[in-house]
Amino acid sequence: MSTVITTPKNRPDPRDAAKDDSMIKQKEMMARHFDKITDAPESGQKVCATFVPGNLNELIMCFDFANNLPEVNAIQNGLRKKSGQFVMEAEKLGHSEDVCTYVKSDIGMMAKGNLAPNGKPFPDPDVLLLSYTGCFTFLKWFELLREQYKCETIMLHTPYEGDGKITDNMRKYMVKQLKEEVIPKLERVSGVKFDIDRLRENLRRSAKAEDDLVYVLESAKKRPSPIDAYFGGIYYIGPIFGAYRGTEEAIEYYATLRKEIDARIAAGLGPVTPEGPMGKEKYRLVTEGPPNYTNFREFWKMFYDEGAVVVASSYSKVGGVYDYDGFRHDPDRPLETLAEYCLGVYTNRSLPQRVDMLVDYINEYEADGLLINSIKSCNSFSAGQLLMMREVEKRTGKPAAFVESDLVDPRYFSAANIKNRLESYFQMIDQKKAGASIKGAAA
Repeated sequence: MSTVITTPKNRPDPRDAAKDDSMIKQKEMMARHFDKITDAPESGQKVCATFVPGNLNELIMCFDFANNLPEVNAIQNGLRKKSGQFVMEAEKLGHSEDVCTYVKSDIGMMAKGNLAPNGKPFPDPDVLLLSYTGCFTFLKWFELLREQYKCETIMLHTPYEGDGKITDNMRKYMVKQLKEEVIPKLERVSGVKFDIDRLRENLRRSAKAEDDLVYVLESAKKRPSPIDAYFGGIYYIGPIFGAYRGTEEAIEYYATLRKEIDARIAAGLGPVTPEGPMGKEKYRLVTEGPPNYTNFREFWKMFYDEGAVVVASSYSKVGGVYDYDGFRHDPDRPLETLAEYCLGVYTNRSLPQRVDMLVDYINEYEADGLLINSIKSCNSFSAGQLLMMREVEKRTGKPAAFVESDLVDPRYFSAANIKNRLESYFQMIDQKKAGASIKGAAA
């Protein structure tokens, strides 16, 4: 069910023509999230800052922390067209053009008042928790935040999954850190005694929400796909990759979303876009790399105007790969499952693993090809992407294309350049399909 927002003349507002109930619910959840953080000084609640990949929200909740995620703040500033000024402010302070723009947006935001989307200042965190999962920038980012806030810093080191598998030694190494370093420090900073049964209950709720998320993501195998797994997927993954995983609110959100997807499937409808339901599905794509947030709607419009829908995306697995290998948080193995979660996120996987995933997505979702959005300032995603693209083309026989932008720096979004490349790519897909049809007719 969708809520249509209309103008006084009862015409759809082109800025926000249609929103699903789940999208409205998600927006309300995000508003409560920021209110909870900014109200912490008055409520007395302590604040933990952590990152999305390897986010241990179920554990953080055991100590009554409010969870503040720096990448989410940078994304919000990008969507609200504020990140550009923050990035340039950070560069004035000496940070290089090549530094991750999430970091520069965060540093610039602190220099300009450190205001949350609700207009209130973010409080200083009481603890920084880094579950290191393959992105070296996170280490340097938290060094900068530690210098700024002078607070406790906890690191949970996650071994790189270089050989493509999780070993028992990796798991034991991480559980040891959880027992001897992470949990004791969280207890000391929070003043709350760790309760493993509370953790188990949080994990049980996570697994339930994860089941519904996977159902939604896998619905894209249908024709037409009822979802866009890249642009629409940004909204879908928000609660579970952030501060709501392990909560009843997350369960309710994903149950609502699942019902909407079922209704769309029954009606034979495609995804909902910012301008209402998408028209006829013409191209089915798999994407690699994050989107551009400063021009998010403009970027998305380039796709749905052409009838292109993203049926699977590696980026929507950055905070957890639930659909591909079946991972679920397991309340019967609470610390081990936290370790396996961190080990398995997309940023901690080797290039061969990433190629395997993209190839499998193209085959399973019957996609027409692969599109890579290479992010100028994100080495974690962009390193090796050209090699990955060629390997995916070779193994699937499907065409691939390469566009370039940035996370939250508007200076690196060239609409004309990207639009031209996309149009050329769609023509390439058409030619490939036409050639296959002629060959099939001849046979």
